[in-house]
Amino acid sequence: MPDQLDAVPDHASEAETGPAAGTSRDAAATPDAAPYDALLLLSFGGPEGPDDVLPFLQNVTRGRGIPEARLKEVGQHYFLFDGISPINEQNRRLLDALRKDFAEHGLEGLPVYWGNRNWAPYLTDALREITRDGHRRVAVLATSAYASYSGCRQYRENLAESLAALEAEGLRPPRVDKLRHYFNHPGFVRPMAEGVLRSLAELPEEVRAGAHLAFTTHSIPTAAADTSGPAEGHGAGGAYVAQHLDVAALIAEEVREATGVADRPWELVYQSRSGAPHIPWLEPDICDHLEALHDAGAPAVVMVPIGFVSDHMEVLYDLDTEATAKAAELGLPVARSATVGADARFAAAVRELVLERAAHERGLAVRPCALGLLGPSHDVCPVGCCPSRAPKPAAAGADSPYA
Repeated sequence: MPDQLDAVPDHASEAETGPAAGTSRDAAATPDAAPYDALLLLSFGGPEGPDDVLPFLQNVTRGRGIPEARLKEVGQHYFLFDGISPINEQNRRLLDALRKDFAEHGLEGLPVYWGNRNWAPYLTDALREITRDGHRRVAVLATSAYASYSGCRQYRENLAESLAALEAEGLRPPRVDKLRHYFNHPGFVRPMAEGVLRSLAELPEEVRAGAHLAFTTHSIPTAAADTSGPAEGHGAGGAYVAQHLDVAALIAEEVREATGVADRPWELVYQSRSGAPHIPWLEPDICDHLEALHDAGAPAVVMVPIGFVSDHMEVLYDLDTEATAKAAELGLPVARSATVGADARFAAAVRELVLERAAHERGLAVRPCALGLLGPSHDVCPVGCCPSRAPKPAAAGADSPYA
């Protein structure tokens, strides 16, 4: 099985468009990030010690009326790991990978900054630094690959809040443009396909061929899933589930080609539900799914966290701790495959996304790079995309007050 890692195809599927650099071939020949003069890595943030846990959770849930007792209960998950979420360290590694890739491909003049929504380094502080350093046009990479309110629009709302805060300080904030969703970019998909093959190799040999794949992502309210993506046009709403299904099918196909197992079962399942019990959320939950697979006689399972860019707390606790314990209770062999993290191919994909968007902004012909059936996502979120129940100003979209 380990030697089958080399069998993950390097060629694009018939649905992939564009050259390797993700822009028109003329634009890709000479890397040019103009009009962008900085890249901002925008992430969720996480505590880095026991004293950070409760304040961090208060930041995450501010305005939602969550009792402190409930926050302390959730905080116990973090204390299992000394109060440290791995997400910030994962982002530091990604920053290093991005800077290395940029330097090796002629973009050493494009500085990379980092800001979080819920913990230091905070987004407003990062944008203040960017502004004081004199940058005027910023590409933004959010560490969320899919369309949804919490995965896209909420980041855009946070950007608008921070830009407004800078204006209130008398600063002239830069323009920010969020890079498109990258769920089906080869640099995101293929590292995960290789991770599945490595996880299959970890299973006992006698159960590998029959192992099921459980593709996991964060559960969200069904109402939010139904309205995710553009509000009008072909496939209006429902983008969150559709995008995950497309990625799962891509990975399942690459695993099929690499292993020769033609009929390996797979399913998209969910984890990390945090809402009120009376509000419908996407199901089935991963632990319920493991029970169902055991009852149906599945010999083994590989959990594939396609909804997450890095191994942060919801991967370490919900999959590596809770779901793995459930599998052990059932006597069901299980393995968990890797997220893309700071994989060099993901860093290269980010570079390609920057060059692609920059070429588009300069009016050049652009052929975006995308695998699967859905094709490349939009560059600019349209009005009404991924709406919230209480609309707020959002930057980096067609309805942005900061165009």
